[in-house]
Amino acid sequence: QYHLVESGGGLVQPGGSLRLACAPSGFNLDYYAIGWFRQAPGKEREGVSGISSYGDTTQYTESVKGRFTISRDNAKNTEWLEMDSREPDDTAVYFCAAVVLGPGAGSRLPPLDLPGAFDYWGRGTLVIVSS
Repeated sequence: QYHLVESGGGLVQPGGSLRLACAPSGFNLDYYAIGWFRQAPGKEREGVSGISSYGDTTQYTESVKGRFTISRDNAKNTEWLEMDSREPDDTAVYFCAAVVLGPGAGSRLPPLDLPGAFDYWGRGTLVIVSS
């Protein structure tokens, strides 16, 4: 069964950096748009960032713009979320998700407020921002 595996979570001090990775299990990411979502305790799941299968289109939620960078390396079948200048409000479980949008859609990705548009999910990796 296809799913994703996140890694790289942990404890980081405010202002610090962390790099999350997302790798597929059982399939190749080449044709999939990728989204990162997070869920903090007591809050709903929130879209954080997304990248098209070509890697030429990216999205960020307003609160992480200028601090987070999403990237992918299809040759390595892996995608990353680089998180800099971490803030305590970034504490959450981070999930990656994948969806294939069909022929000619390599530069597209679903809106971050539509998690239901994504087909495959990981189990998440916990990030704690605390001093």
